[in-house]
Amino acid sequence: MKRFIAQSMNDLPDMALMLSMSGLEFMQGVVNGTIAGPPIGHTLGFWPTLAEDGRVVFTGTPDFNATNPMRTVHGGWYGAILDSCMACAVMTKLPRGQAYTTLEYKINILRAIPIDTEIQAIGTVQHAGRSTGVANGEIRGTKDDRLYATGSTTCIFMTPQT
Repeated sequence: MKRFIAQSMNDLPDMALMLSMSGLEFMQGVVNGTIAGPPIGHTLGFWPTLAEDGRVVFTGTPDFNATNPMRTVHGGWYGAILDSCMACAVMTKLPRGQAYTTLEYKINILRAIPIDTEIQAIGTVQHAGRSTGVANGEIRGTKDDRLYATGSTTCIFMTPQT
């Protein structure tokens, strides 16, 4: 899989490009490397690896840089990857010409992810209406399928003025 990580603001897709595609087409472009992915994925060690209608998977491996003073993976890392997979799953439901943003999200950390353990964060849409989308997510170990955290999100749909 080819990853195209934005190195500057000029690499990031502009609003016109985003609005010219459905959310699913856009996410599939990030997964297949034809559209630059956000640099936060590189910074935090996770990346979208699957995008289909109503479902997005991110794969990641928290390393030493994601730890807190208690020597465990910081809760913000769990939040960032769950927010990403759930919101991007909602994005796959957007038609051309619409955008979205997260209104709120919640996570439940069930157990510590050991450092350098590869995980998948799976976001699945539960509802996509006229103005909002709701998704659930979970973080699971790729080798043992162990459940590390769950989450939920609500996103708002918008029609930007260009």
